[in-house]
Amino acid sequence: MDAKNAIARILEEKKEIRQIYWVACGGSLIDLYSAHYMMNAESAKVESGWYTGREFLTAPPKKLGTASLVIACSHSGETPETVEAAKFAKQAGAAVITMTHAAKSASDDPEFISFVYPWGDNVPVSNTPAGITLELAAELLSAQENFPKYGELLKGISQMDQIIAGAVKKVNGGLTEEFAEKYGEEPFFYVLGSGPAFSQTYGFAICSLMEMQWQNCAYIHSAEYFHGPFECTDKNVFYFLQKSAGRSRVMDQRAEDFLRNHTDKLIVIDALDLGLGAIDKSVVDYFNPILFYAMNCEFREALAKKHNHPTEMRRYMGIEKY
Repeated sequence: MDAKNAIARILEEKKEIRQIYWVACGGSLIDLYSAHYMMNAESAKVESGWYTGREFLTAPPKKLGTASLVIACSHSGETPETVEAAKFAKQAGAAVITMTHAAKSASDDPEFISFVYPWGDNVPVSNTPAGITLELAAELLSAQENFPKYGELLKGISQMDQIIAGAVKKVNGGLTEEFAEKYGEEPFFYVLGSGPAFSQTYGFAICSLMEMQWQNCAYIHSAEYFHGPFECTDKNVFYFLQKSAGRSRVMDQRAEDFLRNHTDKLIVIDALDLGLGAIDKSVVDYFNPILFYAMNCEFREALAKKHNHPTEMRRYMGIEKY
């Protein structure tokens, strides 16, 4: 199954989609955010909602029904909340697309339109959940309304593998080493970002740092930083800023300008410095999360080596019942 055929199949049955809901948990939920953001930014006809699986089940959207499309992602294919959400949506009359790494898992069920994606090093962006969901959103926009950025969006996906490869080379041995060696023993990290990339600000904090390194931290929207959080800024507090390309860059720049004057502990990873300027300006916003996820992997690996704390080590996840 590919994105174009999946959307065509859904519209053949449904005729029109008026709501799209992206449902997952943890890292899988983070991967869905850019496509959700794009739908709300680009569509005049389709409402988009982004839900963690348990909340979707606990307080489902009132509009969920026959004009809805639910896209649910579970990497393992067995995440209970996500599988339940997909079944619940199907029972409500929605079209359901599932994505998973695990063939023949509960998520890879014939009652859904299933995408089984590969995982590991050197997997093309187009075959990852972040790439697949951007394509699904683009195909829906193209099929139901005018989406003049369709070609630029697809071209951007094809460009990302080369951009990421260059960015990895650029940060390794420089920023990643500074991050681990200079700031690796900081008791608390503040992570900032904005726009579609805020998903990776959140993801770097809760997944890469809290889950994988047991590091205390907080994620802050670059614009919201000035509405309370900046009162905690001083010379001895560490900040990590993800500086986007595109429309949200002005928010990140404002935060950087303030931080440069009020702390001595700051790392900035700049999407433009890392090559994202090669993407067409009309769609570049939606590619910041893909780039920053790849960078987050490099930074967390450097921290893991510094602390001799493998990223797969867990205290509770998959060990205790919860």
